[in-house]
Amino acid sequence: MTEMLEETKTCWMNAEKFFSVPHTEAEYDKAVVLLNQLIDTVGEDETHILAGLMETLGLLIETYENQHYPMPEVSGIDRLIYLMEEHGLKSSSLSNEIGTENEVLEVLNGQRDLNTRQIHALCNRFHVPPDVFL
Repeated sequence: MTEMLEETKTCWMNAEKFFSVPHTEAEYDKAVVLLNQLIDTVGEDETHILAGLMETLGLLIETYENQHYPMPEVSGIDRLIYLMEEHGLKSSSLSNEIGTENEVLEVLNGQRDLNTRQIHALCNRFHVPPDVFL
């Protein structure tokens, strides 16, 4: 084990300057640039020699982002409204999934909760998992 640790130490001295946990915005930006270069090089080839490095760096960046840029809590209705906007839909467009236009408006205004059937129908329409609407 000591020999392996010594080998790692030697390699790490060379790699540390461009591959470490980002603690500042500048380090984060540098890591993102490197990740983008790795993505361009590796693509989706999971057997590429740098695929593990790309995955690890992605996780380090994700950790930094979760700590410094937490995602706000968004309700299922807000997600539905977003999906409707993205797909150019009006409330009347969801009659097959939710019901009458009045029922759709009640859901969108928070006056009525989505039931299991409606959630399932919306998942099929938008190709998203059920937790999007919960």
